[in-house]
Amino acid sequence: MNSSPSPFDARIIAVYGRDLLVRDTEGRELRARPKGRRMDLVCGDDVICERDTIHDEVTVVQARPRHRALYRSNLRGVTEAVVANVTQLFVVLAPKPAPDLFVVDRYVAAATSASIRATLVLNKRDLPVDDDLRAGLEAYTKAGYLTISCSARADEGLDEIIKTCAHEVGALVGQSGVGKSSLIRKLIPLSEAEVGELDRDEEGRHTTTTSRMFNLPLGGYLIDSPGVRDFSPAIDALEPRTLGFAEVDRLAGGCRFQDCQHIREPGCAVQKAVETGGMNARRYESYKRMRRIFDDLTKARGPKYRPPN
Repeated sequence: MNSSPSPFDARIIAVYGRDLLVRDTEGRELRARPKGRRMDLVCGDDVICERDTIHDEVTVVQARPRHRALYRSNLRGVTEAVVANVTQLFVVLAPKPAPDLFVVDRYVAAATSASIRATLVLNKRDLPVDDDLRAGLEAYTKAGYLTISCSARADEGLDEIIKTCAHEVGALVGQSGVGKSSLIRKLIPLSEAEVGELDRDEEGRHTTTTSRMFNLPLGGYLIDSPGVRDFSPAIDALEPRTLGFAEVDRLAGGCRFQDCQHIREPGCAVQKAVETGGMNARRYESYKRMRRIFDDLTKARGPKYRPPN
């Protein structure tokens, strides 16, 4: 008579379609499959597994509630999880390929709305930094976000990333080609992360095809995620009044109207701060773009849409 399989706790450290790699509480890495086709699982999820010793198969039977997660919207406006249970988001950018700071803003806003600490990581600091990028980084610092300057190629500034992520669960995100996989290989030499070169047009190629979690030397974990060309936060996961912009959050209390959206309303403290230099004009333009995205997706999906749990 066969005994029932014993459940055990694990964490998903990589997802390859329906094939999963999980790490149990003893540090063993096991291949697994989800039970059923409706389980929404991403790297970082804590799960309950069962092992069939006869067939030597591991099945994920239940996902534990997420403490926090980074979510995005797909092209239809449907909410999708990117990584789960992270406490620190490292948004990587570089002088080359030319950074899209509006994409950076969207990552930062999504993290801030989810109570995930956002840190800007300027990689390839050995390359020239133009005035626009320098001004952009200064705006993030003024807004209260930590910025780390480093170079994976020159092996400089990497200790600060390790210290910042010690005893945390961090994730590297950003545009393709900014050097996330190169950073992983320097931070965690045994990671075997693939490193690619830039295309001839200086657009980054995708070198990481799935998110993968690694152990850090000082404790904690770091997730390497695929590069993107764009990122849209899930509107369900954005703080509706400030959309995750730290400056707007600090200034909104001075607005005349409690439901001020900081676009055309009279007595708006945010608009006044932009006029007087108290808020960076490019960041405010990014906020207005995000507000349009938020409103358009809300209308397009209609009242019957229900976001996933």
